[in-house]
Amino acid sequence: MDWGLQNRLSNIIKPQDNRALMLAVDHGYFLGPTEKLENPKKVIAPLLKYCDSLMVTRGIQRTSVPATTNTPMVLRVSGGSSIIGEDLSQEDITVSIQDAIRLNASALAMSIFVGSKYEYQTVVNLGKLVSEAEQYGIPVLAVTAVGKELGKDERYLSLACRIAAEQGAHIVKTYYCENFEKVVQSCPVPIIVAGGKKIPERDALQLTYNSIKGGAVGVDMGRNIWQSEHPVEMIKAVRSIVHGNANVDSAYDLYKKLVSEGPKKKNKSKKSTQSESKKPTQSKSNKAKTPETKPNPTKK
Repeated sequence: MDWGLQNRLSNIIKPQDNRALMLAVDHGYFLGPTEKLENPKKVIAPLLKYCDSLMVTRGIQRTSVPATTNTPMVLRVSGGSSIIGEDLSQEDITVSIQDAIRLNASALAMSIFVGSKYEYQTVVNLGKLVSEAEQYGIPVLAVTAVGKELGKDERYLSLACRIAAEQGAHIVKTYYCENFEKVVQSCPVPIIVAGGKKIPERDALQLTYNSIKGGAVGVDMGRNIWQSEHPVEMIKAVRSIVHGNANVDSAYDLYKKLVSEGPKKKNKSKKSTQSESKKPTQSKSNKAKTPETKPNPTKK
């Protein structure tokens, strides 16, 4: 493996603990303005320093990610179908290697749809992408995409991950399942687990913990971070598992602690300001009405 390719991989999977926390914000390439990702620039800004890498499309990278960041970019280079189209598996490579180099991508990402109508097209495209990317020392992350008709069990995911690795993918992104250890054992390259749809915060932390315990090098979470009511607190809790070896209980306690600290400070400040502004003009009759007119400090 060439030095440049090794160096780029080490930016994504941290060599000190062989772990990775990737933040996915590429959903718009087929979903459009996804809920709570309508303004990507606003969503990305507070989270960028807590992830090891950002999975992103070139359009969002250029418009919504500050060029001053040191966070590695995992560039989505496949597309072609939307959520309202006939078949999401009909994807092709949509970004040239030259544009990826201009964007200083640390890795290229594309989906393969094993078992779908367009399986052949996506798998062959993966092989072509790997051949071209390796000429420039850029690693490729293969996403084992699943559709409504495809499963998420050990047998299917082992098949999809192994095919991706056989085509030369340097990292595979897949889903967690029962007997996940067998999926990892049958795949000769590192596996990162997708966060999937939004689930309760504790469940997402459990998913993170189970993935690491099962042999994954990390997670690529999107909706379970930026669709949370407290995205920064959530990514910090996820990071405590990925890089801090925290268990689920301690990570969830950290999340709750961070959440409780932030709002309490704001409410206390607001309450103090309101009390001070009322104090000089308050009369006896007004004092009697205070409990009814005082704002409710309860969090939403």
